Amino acid sequence: MKNTSILALACAVTATGAFAGGIDRSGQSIAPIFEDGSYLEFSFGSVNPTVSGVQTGTYNDGTTVVPGLGQSSGNMVESYTSVGAAYKTDLNDKFSVALIFDQPFGADVNYSFADSPAPYAYTGSTASIDSNSLTAVLRYKINDRISVLGGVREVTSKGKVALSNGYTMNTTTETDWGYVIGAAYEIPDIALRAALTYNSEITHDFTTTENGIFDSPMETRLPQSVNLDFQTGIAADTLLMASVRWAEWTAFDISPTAYVANAGDALVDYDDDTISYSLGVGRRFNDKLSGSIMVGYEKSTGGYSGNLGPTDGYASLGLGLKYQITEQTAISGGVRYVWIGDAETENPTLPGTTFGEFTGNDATAFGIKVSHSF
Repeated sequence: MKNTSILALACAVTATGAFAGGIDRSGQSIAPIFEDGSYLEFSFGSVNPTVSGVQTGTYNDGTTVVPGLGQSSGNMVESYTSVGAAYKTDLNDKFSVALIFDQPFGADVNYSFADSPAPYAYTGSTASIDSNSLTAVLRYKINDRISVLGGVREVTSKGKVALSNGYTMNTTTETDWGYVIGAAYEIPDIALRAALTYNSEITHDFTTTENGIFDSPMETRLPQSVNLDFQTGIAADTLLMASVRWAEWTAFDISPTAYVANAGDALVDYDDDTISYSLGVGRRFNDKLSGSIMVGYEKSTGGYSGNLGPTDGYASLGLGLKYQITEQTAISGGVRYVWIGDAETENPTLPGTTFGEFTGNDATAFGIKVSHSF
């Protein structure tokens, strides 16, 4: 049953965090630490979303009035790509180490002009968040079945916003540190592994420039999270995989000083933490080819979503293939379709009332990974 572990790679390509809670993107996996021997991988992914809604509430900030006439927002989320890499090696028969690069958090918002009888109130608004992360993980095998792990994580982030009312905000680029700890239980003969990982909160102390002239400090906390990953062989050359990820998005907010003083609220925040689930089955067809299917789910939390992120939960279906080019080198690819949860946004000028309704949205994603063992 040991060889069934190769199937996880085919699923991993499609098990991205696209449209998971908050601004989650990568899911912060440390799966490479469990590879046999020395191992190297490179990955690339692309997500192509369609998120649009209609304005039902009237925007009135005392200067500008935009009636809610059912005008379309157009697709307000841009496509994005991500890259990843990992290297793992054994130091001896007890210790192994891995370096993992990913882009864990991000956002790309663009309320472009839509084909609508009247302009959406946020038309012209843009926002982006970018992050890169490097994680160093050390694993210690207590015995053949139990291991513990720990390490440090560095995250570099920046962001910018330009709203249709003329407000702008840019942050400095900040690099800060957190940690990861966890444990795993394995039964190699049946390819069983259960791994529990805790990712610490990371705090950025940005300097923001608002409207091009006003500089002030802003603290933003990237959320702590817990990942539970499970796999087991269920038949010859067949693997069952499941994962659960909890993230504390209620601790995250973007609150520039001048914006909060004027609007009385954060620019971005979340009312609920999120739990994301995935379940998949992989099958090795022969010595060269493996395939997988995976479903994902995140419950809608209800209430209002932010105007810079009008989504609420998702369901997804992914398909993956892995081809063993040589005994040591493989290429994996996958596609994923995401049904994005319907959401309502709150009127920023009349709190407690609905401003926009976003329904029937979706996203497609694909990814490719090249791996080499040596």
